[in-house]
Amino acid sequence: MTWTTQPRSKFGQLNAIVSGTGKQLVLIHGVGLRAEAWSEQTSELSKLHKTVAIDIPGHGECSIPTDDFSLKDYAELISAAITTPSIIVGHSFGAMIALELAFRHSRKVKSVIALNAIFKRDGIAKKAVKNRFNTLSKQSNSDPSSTLNRWFMPEEKKARKVCKNWLSSTDPRGYYNAYKVFSSEDGPNENDLNKLHCPSLFITGSREPNSTPEMTKNMYKLTHTGKMEIFDNAAHMLPMTHAKHLNKTLKKFIMDNA
Repeated sequence: MTWTTQPRSKFGQLNAIVSGTGKQLVLIHGVGLRAEAWSEQTSELSKLHKTVAIDIPGHGECSIPTDDFSLKDYAELISAAITTPSIIVGHSFGAMIALELAFRHSRKVKSVIALNAIFKRDGIAKKAVKNRFNTLSKQSNSDPSSTLNRWFMPEEKKARKVCKNWLSSTDPRGYYNAYKVFSSEDGPNENDLNKLHCPSLFITGSREPNSTPEMTKNMYKLTHTGKMEIFDNAAHMLPMTHAKHLNKTLKKFIMDNA
């Protein structure tokens, strides 16, 4: 898979790569990425389902202005585009949005899958993410090297190169605004997780430095309908680096919760 640019369709006010028919999966990428980050999933899962990989506002082909956006604003734009109850899959910041959709727009969410989600950062992690935000500019993109070092194992060179190109060419204002929300939020609160009644799945990598296995375990324990999985020897970019494992896991979860 080369993650080449694919044509978009309209999805409400958003732009999305739409494939297949059947149960609708809405896939939400993270900060600095674009819908093509889900290429391995849309290629495989669209054989059985309708997959809608969106560009979040300010990213990819979606130029909706995001100045002063909150997490609620990102979620509401996506919710407005969903006209049939859907399986929501989010990665990183996209997982934060996916969970917000499940909590606030439950009638539109059949189940939710959160990949590499954050939950209650410790003091060191809070300081680090704030420091990273403070280096950003709305006018130009930063050197993505440190981000890529957190996201990838040394041997994951092909996916790393693709993400480097995306991070280097993304709209700096859209990136800044999304990272502002991501860095100021601390993941779902315990009460929301405890009240989550739709089927849920929390996944991260064993070598994920920020969306840690401990965070995933703690979120899972607070839900009544949750499941979890830790991918061995994996870091942040599971949809790209561990696509076969992830696709198998997603297909099983969807089948079990039909």
